[in-house]
Amino acid sequence: MNNFEFANPVKVVFGKGTIARLSALIPTGSKVLMVYGGGSIKKNGIYDQVTNALKGFEVTEFPGIEANPHYETCMKVVEIVKEKNIDFLLAVGGGSVIDATKFIAAAYYYEGEPWDILSKGGVIKKALPLGVVLTLSATGSEMNERSVISRVETREKLNFASPMVFPQFAVLDPEVTYSLPARQVANGVVDSFIHVVEQYLTYPVNAKVQDAFSEGLMKVIYEEGIKVLDHPHDYDIRANLMWAATNALNVWIGQGVPQDWSSHRMGYALTAQFGLDHAQTLAILLPGVMTYMFKEKQVKLARMGEVVFGIIEGTEEERARKTITACEDFFRRMGLKTRLSEFGIKESDLDALSAPVDKQGWHLGEHHNIDSKVTHDILMLRL
Repeated sequence: MNNFEFANPVKVVFGKGTIARLSALIPTGSKVLMVYGGGSIKKNGIYDQVTNALKGFEVTEFPGIEANPHYETCMKVVEIVKEKNIDFLLAVGGGSVIDATKFIAAAYYYEGEPWDILSKGGVIKKALPLGVVLTLSATGSEMNERSVISRVETREKLNFASPMVFPQFAVLDPEVTYSLPARQVANGVVDSFIHVVEQYLTYPVNAKVQDAFSEGLMKVIYEEGIKVLDHPHDYDIRANLMWAATNALNVWIGQGVPQDWSSHRMGYALTAQFGLDHAQTLAILLPGVMTYMFKEKQVKLARMGEVVFGIIEGTEEERARKTITACEDFFRRMGLKTRLSEFGIKESDLDALSAPVDKQGWHLGEHHNIDSKVTHDILMLRL
């Protein structure tokens, strides 16, 4: 196991009716900006729960955060924060709303061009405090220090991380996910599953605790994921998926182990250039990474297949290859497509999709050996 330092300051408030706890979680007298997305929270009752819980606070609202939050939109919100003298941000939504809120919190105090936080690794010295009411189990952003933002003007999608943007609290009520469209539920299942894979499917470093947690999370997400679309109002299924998604990326299982994240980074261009959902990009790319990097990942692939999918017959190589097939079958069972051609993406598009790897100076994967050429080859496998 590799050396590590670990701290996660996020207070989790989990269970039925927990949105009512908001007034006790936000500092008394705060001027609150409530940030949310397209308005679905007004249809499913979440908005009413939140606003009732915020009675007594001075609240400003900003609806309209995009599914892949835009830098341009975030900067509009920063101006509102300054105009209204906001001192606490409340994200009510899924990963996109939370990511946007984190960027707003960081951009508010940033000296210089805020895009540098993403494009140049600009150091964040101070950020506004924020809290979360989670409405979608997927990204784990409610309990980590990471954010991904898209810039429409340049068709870029980039990420940043800073301990300054850990939420102060995250309210997780599984019941609020009952009304989600099936597509969003399926995306969340696949997204959280692959978050675990990115931290697990590398090379062994004898980190038994992290591996055991990761294997348990993948098994839970797989088993509950294939049930949830048929049983959308089953509280136990929703609760297990919500908590698993949070633990999939709350920075715990990645401590002391090598990590990959190449599927995520390569997928940014698919979202920025073709508008694909984040989880959809991962469902396409992960089987390609598994196949191209097969020898490096064979040992863990075989173990993953045994624990998660019950693949026990054959040689280690045969079991590892069956695991790749099982993953792709799982994604398709959840209703996601797994080939670029299913979105009309052609071989002639691949140069533009692989170019950001060089532009950003990325060397992806646990061995840092995935450059733009390898990215192009992996994309070819997924046509």
